[in-house]
Amino acid sequence: MEYSNRENINLIEKTKEHAELIAAIVAGFFILLAWRLDSSDQTTASVLLYIIAFCVGGFAKAKEGIEETLADKKLNVELLMVLAAIGSAAIGYWTEGAILIFIFAVSGALETYAMNKSHREISALMNLQPEEAWLVRGGFEPMKVAVTTLTIGDHLLIKPGERVPADGVIFKGQSSIDESAISGEPLPVAKHEGDEVFAGTVNLNGAITMEMTKPNSETLFQKIISLVQSAQSEKSPSQQFIEKFEGTYVKFVLLTVALMMFLPHFLLGWDWTTTFYRAMVLLVVASPCALVAAIMPATLATISNGAKNGVLFKGGLHLEHLSVLRALAVDKTGTLTQGKPVVTDFIVREGLDRNTTMCILASIEAQSNHPLAQAITSYAKAEGITHFAQTTIEDIPGWGIKGFVNETEYLVGKPDFVGIEEAHAFADGAAALLAAEGKTVIFIRDNEGIVALTALKDTVRTEAKKAITLLKELGIHVVMLTGDNEKTAKVIAKEAGVNDYVAECLPETKVTEMKRLLHQHKYVGMVGDGINDAPALATATTGIAMGEGTDVALETADVVLMKNDLSKIAYAVRLSRKMQRIVKQNIIFSIGIIILLIASNFLQVVDLPMGVIGHEGSTILVILNGLRMLNKNV
Repeated sequence: MEYSNRENINLIEKTKEHAELIAAIVAGFFILLAWRLDSSDQTTASVLLYIIAFCVGGFAKAKEGIEETLADKKLNVELLMVLAAIGSAAIGYWTEGAILIFIFAVSGALETYAMNKSHREISALMNLQPEEAWLVRGGFEPMKVAVTTLTIGDHLLIKPGERVPADGVIFKGQSSIDESAISGEPLPVAKHEGDEVFAGTVNLNGAITMEMTKPNSETLFQKIISLVQSAQSEKSPSQQFIEKFEGTYVKFVLLTVALMMFLPHFLLGWDWTTTFYRAMVLLVVASPCALVAAIMPATLATISNGAKNGVLFKGGLHLEHLSVLRALAVDKTGTLTQGKPVVTDFIVREGLDRNTTMCILASIEAQSNHPLAQAITSYAKAEGITHFAQTTIEDIPGWGIKGFVNETEYLVGKPDFVGIEEAHAFADGAAALLAAEGKTVIFIRDNEGIVALTALKDTVRTEAKKAITLLKELGIHVVMLTGDNEKTAKVIAKEAGVNDYVAECLPETKVTEMKRLLHQHKYVGMVGDGINDAPALATATTGIAMGEGTDVALETADVVLMKNDLSKIAYAVRLSRKMQRIVKQNIIFSIGIIILLIASNFLQVVDLPMGVIGHEGSTILVILNGLRMLNKNV
């Protein structure tokens, strides 16, 4: 019974969604029937059926036009169409008026489809979040509960093939997670204990237990849904202009039609029937339906396309800005680079065992939380060193670490701390060569002198190099902003392939650089992690946040990349440029058709049926052209 009720509800919802199309089809059936009756000289019956077709096909648009006119206190194209259909019927052109209503209803249904297509993407996202979860408490068997009853700290079991019900951290187990619903990336991501998992993603193989870290209302998934819904309701400057223009234009058309109802009779010698007929044709062909539909369907389709591919636009305005982007400022750490230093070189004093020395250094560094210390410890583990010596350390802030291993004192840190002259002379001056390559050099010394040096570097992402190439091919000037020193910045900039770089940037320096770039290029984007780059992101024409879907990234920028993949920026730029091309095509085409039809009407070479087909056909073509933005290939 419950399943049957659910099916009935779904059927009702689908019927409501396609109500305009169903009404148009029904109206078309009545028009066809009326035309057959009219052909058999059954005039009264045919007129009655035409009136029914008018009411069925035109009800939705007439209701929409009247409500919008009362609410906004301005005329709109829907009223023009209704008036044109009534006017056609008034002079005996029932078939033409009915066809006008029919095609107008079809184009309206198509436009509604374009709107619903984008909204369905959000509904599909909402359906991806489970309504139930397996709650684990103590030693009891997991029990299925509603997701809405969960609280922070709850432990949840996720079986293979199930969706993650909430944001949290893996407490036990490991698995591969399909995060395509959030990031747009088809490849699964390996997850282990301590890794984050997000609501709506799919657990592919192993059973895992997670600890819930956010309430259901604040999950990343919910934030994405809210963000895209907000973007859909926000209108671009072009759309706002078209809508303002619509009201003024409709008044002008009505005034012109009113004049045309009698002036041609006196000035051009037309009879009254021709005069009124041409006025009705003008009312049809001069209506800016296609122009009004030139932007919004394309914009919604673009936002929908981006959301499916891990690029979130916060509105049509940012799509327009992105399409004319001329320069892009890129933060180095975590954007161009991995954001985590790795050991590239380890040189040991002659006569010492490499593994033993590395074990001593790693034993000291394992006691520290500094990123460089963690990188050295990870490197030692990768080299097979798993057992560290008993160590006591003393942290010397700003310099390094003093450690005691097997009653021997060691100093670990920069040259000034371990002895600058000995450090520079060690291994035939290797430190200077390594520093010239943009590497950070750490030394360890004992009572006899320098024991070893370790060189570390924040490596450039492989995909970042490809992305910079793609951006440059799009004619975008790429500038790297970094707080690193000049030498390191130069090396990283060359490796990444950026056009220019600015070293030793503080947050306020980045803002100054952004203003300089804005002065030079006018439309400038800024890519950052959404935290310390917030001032620069706000200054840029388009702020682009990268941060693996972090909350801060969602809240700060105009465009959000759900994965740390710079190539998505090139995709977003291409997407926005394609949208602008389609919008321009739509505007030029719709204005051109209006001018052509108006001129043809004055020359009396277009009749009402052709005017209806030309006008409504152009509207349908414009909407279909906008829907091309749903295509992933750009």
